[in-house]
Amino acid sequence: MFEVRIHGRGGQGVVTAAELLSIAAFAEGKYAQAFPTFGSERMGAPVVSFCRWSEHPIRVREPIATPDAVILQDPTLLQSANPFHGLKPSGWLLINSDLTTEELGISNLFSTECIPRLSIIPASSVAVRYLGKPLPNACLLGAFAALTGLLNIDSVVRAIREKFSGHLASRNESAAHACYDIALERSLAYVETA
Repeated sequence: MFEVRIHGRGGQGVVTAAELLSIAAFAEGKYAQAFPTFGSERMGAPVVSFCRWSEHPIRVREPIATPDAVILQDPTLLQSANPFHGLKPSGWLLINSDLTTEELGISNLFSTECIPRLSIIPASSVAVRYLGKPLPNACLLGAFAALTGLLNIDSVVRAIREKFSGHLASRNESAAHACYDIALERSLAYVETA
């Protein structure tokens, strides 16, 4: 079973991101589930959503304490919480930001062997370019597909088309492809310099 925890704020599409991931996994023949947890239901409040998929039926229904991947949609959450808590040592960490690890203040939080699994993608900036709004969810899912190789970008696009329609679908699709390309390019650059 592969488990993903997504952290962000109300209004950023955190819940939708988990839904899209589960739809993409289901499109690839996996069993999948997605669900959120949040306190006060208002714009800007911290929100956490979960997605898990497996080759076998999923019986567990509890929040994910030890994720295989963490997607951080809003880096301001680093100031008040530790969204990386419980992340498996071999896990993936995807952060939405235009800043570096040093600028985010997280450069010394992880051991050297975890660094290849850490990626910072300017998803909100890309979303503004394609959607006119800083909604990073589809962008980050495109990057997630490129970084992990666990889901195909075509499955992510299929999930976007299933969830949205018209211009909203095509713009989210373009944004997901753009971040997929950025993540792939950065991954290749890392491999070449390693």
